[in-house]
Amino acid sequence: MNRRTFLTTTAGFAVLGARQAFSAAAYDLVIKGGHVIDPASKINAVRDVAIAGGKIVGVADKIDAGTAQVVNAAGKYVIPGMIDLHSHAGATVGGPAMNIADGVTGYVDAGSKGATNIDDVVAVVKAGPQTGRVLINIAKPGVSGGGQGGGELMDIANADVAAAKAAIAKHRDVIVGIKARLSANVAGKNDVEALRRAEEAAGGLPVMIHIGQSVSPLSQVMALLKKGDVVTHLFAPPPEAIIDEAGKILPSVMDARARGVWFDMGHGRGGHFRWDVAEKVLAAGFLPDTLSTDWTPEGRVSQFVDFPTVMSKLMYLGLSLEQVVAMATSNAAKVFEAFRDKGTLKIGSVADVALLELRRGEFEFLDNYQGKRIGTQKLVPAGTVLAGKWSPRPA
Repeated sequence: MNRRTFLTTTAGFAVLGARQAFSAAAYDLVIKGGHVIDPASKINAVRDVAIAGGKIVGVADKIDAGTAQVVNAAGKYVIPGMIDLHSHAGATVGGPAMNIADGVTGYVDAGSKGATNIDDVVAVVKAGPQTGRVLINIAKPGVSGGGQGGGELMDIANADVAAAKAAIAKHRDVIVGIKARLSANVAGKNDVEALRRAEEAAGGLPVMIHIGQSVSPLSQVMALLKKGDVVTHLFAPPPEAIIDEAGKILPSVMDARARGVWFDMGHGRGGHFRWDVAEKVLAAGFLPDTLSTDWTPEGRVSQFVDFPTVMSKLMYLGLSLEQVVAMATSNAAKVFEAFRDKGTLKIGSVADVALLELRRGEFEFLDNYQGKRIGTQKLVPAGTVLAGKWSPRPA
């Protein structure tokens, strides 16, 4: 078992957390009777969770709520607030707030804007209710097409290192790295050069790359990545998928993981997720470190709907609930410094919590190619606690 597989394998958790009944205290909120899954604390059992002053102050078999507000979580799963590492919530006024309803209490806007218009996304992120951070697009215009006319990196002059560095310096409080989209319809033959410039501009900060259907061999791209960089869309189909024709993971991909590169699901809507590729990648034993939506308001109502639905698709593919919770919480919290104190329900941590309901039945799941699969279980958001404040799921 390699290091990353271990991070996402949470089966067999020891049941930790105090067994005694807490006495009544000055709690603000108590979540009672839910099944707590907190990979960082190795808890996988029915527990009460007490919150005061915006912090987690108790996780135990039974907690006397006293006069605190009580959320009845019986029959539901209680997990740390989820962290979406590949979102475009910052590109839409009101986008961050929409994500709260889905249990997303932290996110990274991954390259919506570049140096020319970065102030726009920074303003939305700073005004949002939860912790948001930004990856600046190495291309000055930010995300720009990708259809027949091509995207933002078809003109390599858009990959302006000096402009990106200046923008990072101006907004270092929220910019945590750089994004580069490397597909053929976005970068053409400029993919490798664009990545070189992204790494130069990053100055040691993480670079997230969008892979799949690139012009240059993926091995050339992987060779440029450093520890802490992120590869998103790992289930993208050929050309230049992370697997060869025999379904084996490319050696360059294995080497990148071994030196500390993160691999993210990055669901998306166009060309990034295909069922057969996902099945082959998982069959090869290569699990995502993190999962993400590539969120947009339009995508929220097509293909993936919300973050819990992306989790459900991975469960359909054979991953356990515990594994996908780890990818959405404790694993995601390790990638960017801004989230290191999140993704857990440990005592003293920020009280960001998601409640999920696991429904049974028949559910249609789509990939990016309108491929349909019928699953028998689906996670549905049931409410969110953000910094200690309860927000029920809107009807």
